[in-house]
Amino acid sequence: MFQRKFQWAVFALALAGAVGAGNSPVRADDDNNGGGDDDRRIKTVFVIAMENHNWTQPAGQTNPLQIFHNPAAPFINSLVNGTSGISSQVAFANGYVNAGAGVHPSEPNYLWAEAGTNFNVFNDDDPYKKDCTPDTVQNTNQHLSAFLTVARKQWKSYQEDTDVDATNTPLPANQWTVPLFSASGNWTAPGINEYNYTTQFNYAAKHNPMVFFVDTNGGCNATSSNPLRTHYAPLQQLALDLANNDVADYNWITPNQFNDQHTTLANGYGAFPNNSALPANLADSARIAQGDNFLARVVPLIMSSRAYQDHGLIVLWWDESEGGDDPGRTLPFIIISKDARRNVNGVPYSNTISYSHSSFLRTMQIIFKVDPRHGFNFLGGAAGANDLSDLFAQGVIQ
Repeated sequence: MFQRKFQWAVFALALAGAVGAGNSPVRADDDNNGGGDDDRRIKTVFVIAMENHNWTQPAGQTNPLQIFHNPAAPFINSLVNGTSGISSQVAFANGYVNAGAGVHPSEPNYLWAEAGTNFNVFNDDDPYKKDCTPDTVQNTNQHLSAFLTVARKQWKSYQEDTDVDATNTPLPANQWTVPLFSASGNWTAPGINEYNYTTQFNYAAKHNPMVFFVDTNGGCNATSSNPLRTHYAPLQQLALDLANNDVADYNWITPNQFNDQHTTLANGYGAFPNNSALPANLADSARIAQGDNFLARVVPLIMSSRAYQDHGLIVLWWDESEGGDDPGRTLPFIIISKDARRNVNGVPYSNTISYSHSSFLRTMQIIFKVDPRHGFNFLGGAAGANDLSDLFAQGVIQ
């Protein structure tokens, strides 16, 4: 069954690429040799946040497993080895490293992707305690989503397992809330997860960067009266927004902790059972396969949309390195866009330039013109980081 699902996913991806190629503006510069269209700037960004795996790592490290060349991640590896059918729209980094030494666990890295710093946070706490006492929430406007609001750019956070009822049915938009607090458990029948076909849910606020800032979370108000609730949507809403061409300029997409490669399902996944008697790397193979399956279904969905076809960008982003912060442990970082830099041999372009979440943030600021040239400061570590322009066709990131 797992193999059949993957084959259908690859077919869907190839179809999405073909549809996009037939309905998008002609690229003026596909091989990074100069020239081109001044209007060829990224317009819409989709970030899909994944968890807790290295791209490459020392040979002696076997748990967790690396993603690159891992058979449990056939979709992800098809993107970078040229077999996915969309090689001309993919580029990836081989030198993307942890945001900084000791910047762990997950939450500090999500903060960093939004603000260029972890604000001295080294835990995974929700932004507020249950009694609304501030915990890791930040009262500053020095972060990306706040800058986008000032620049009249739209942003949205799609979070799996939020704004749904007990059967995993999305609530009407007027009942949405700002998902300030983590939640896990099992759906009531007939509720089921549409990606892994289990009843388990697991939303983690720590993986939702915008929710940690007062000016983008509306304060400790987890009811539908919160004025900022419309920025936070259940993941199911993404398909509707794509179909209606109603996505934001900047879209942050977080799967639940099973579909983002963080946590093993109770009964394992596919060919990888969850059994404590088995080697730890088999359990990790299940986590990797869960996330690979999620991406194999969501990426083609986005690619087939008008928003993607008109200078859209998909960023596959992982939060932190595992086992150390040295350059020998790189993070997966893949971009998918018609404006990606192309390799003349049809194999996706890659480089070994030193990148981190500071590079990601700097590039988002440039794309959306919330950088120093437009009256904004580079945020935290973004000020001294390499941008990601080398992964794009010439003139796209400038």
